[in-house]
Amino acid sequence: MNALRNKVQLIGNLGQDPEIVILDSGNKLAKFSLATNESYRNSKGEKVTDTQWHNVIAWGKTAEIIESYLSKGNEVALEGKLIHRSYETKEGEKRYITEVKCNELLMLGKP
Repeated sequence: MNALRNKVQLIGNLGQDPEIVILDSGNKLAKFSLATNESYRNSKGEKVTDTQWHNVIAWGKTAEIIESYLSKGNEVALEGKLIHRSYETKEGEKRYITEVKCNELLMLGKP
C-alpha cells in the first residue's frame, strides 16, 4: 500500500512547449502545463467538457526526453507525485503552487 500514498496518473495534452532550465549544477529541469479533459452530459443532455490544467515538472533524463521529443499539443500519459510549495513575489506576496513531479512518461501521439 505504500506505493499508493502520493501517486498521480494523468493523460492529457501539453498546453505549451516545455520550458527547459539548466541549473548551475548541470541538472536539467523541464516545466510544462498539461490539460486533462473530462466530458459528461448535463441535465439538458448537452455535452460538456471540463478541462483541468496541471503544472508538471521533470528532472534529469526525463527532462532530456521531454526537451527532445515533446511540444505543444502532444498527448502524454505520466505518473508522478504531488508537490506543494510556496514562494514570495517581488512585491512580497506569498504564493502557493501545486505541481506534479513526473517520474515516468509515455508519449501517446501528436495533436
